[in-house]
Amino acid sequence: MAINTKLAKDIERIVLERLPDMLKDSPLLQERLRQVLNTPAETLTYEEFLDRYADLHAEWEQGKVILMSPASDKHQDLVGFLSAILRIYVESRQLGWMRTAPFQMKLQNGREPDILFVANEHLDRVKPTHVDGAADLVIEVISPESIERDRGRKFLEFEEAAIPEYWLLDPLREQAEFYHLTDGRYKLILPQEGVYYSQILPGLWLDVSWLWEDPLPPVLDVLRALKLI
Repeated sequence: MAINTKLAKDIERIVLERLPDMLKDSPLLQERLRQVLNTPAETLTYEEFLDRYADLHAEWEQGKVILMSPASDKHQDLVGFLSAILRIYVESRQLGWMRTAPFQMKLQNGREPDILFVANEHLDRVKPTHVDGAADLVIEVISPESIERDRGRKFLEFEEAAIPEYWLLDPLREQAEFYHLTDGRYKLILPQEGVYYSQILPGLWLDVSWLWEDPLPPVLDVLRALKLI
């Protein structure tokens, strides 16, 4: 099992703190513990990763496993809010297929976005355990431990894979970024008077202020505003 550097250091500190006093004075034991905790993880093929980690919240990057930190209540609340709205929108318009994490998307690495949408014309990419190739819409709700991946490596990877639409939502900063692929590069699309209009989901609009309300708006109220009920 892969352990990222920060997690390994935290485990090392906890283990060393809890050693009996007699063992705390043994430099050899402490060094051996550090070696074990910081041993590089084995390299797995993507098929091996799916076989071993299919039920866990994890990603596969250059053959290594990245275990994701448990999501906060605020994170899960926002993902649940959006997925409830989008699922009904997608199904009512018969636009395609949608899933929430944990479900893999295989690009150059194996990613697990919070929300995936695949349009009807690309449903052949949907496999029993993963999407084999680019989804049409990817939504990530940023958490403190995922900022670097979501804004950096994954952003560039999604752009290179030509994912047409990418939402980056940061509930802690109350910041929403919506990107459309234009000439092979992501272009930041600004909401119009606080309202964002999706390119991939025809007719879908989103009042961005809804995302930061506490508590979030009732889903039924949003569905009425979207004229879905």
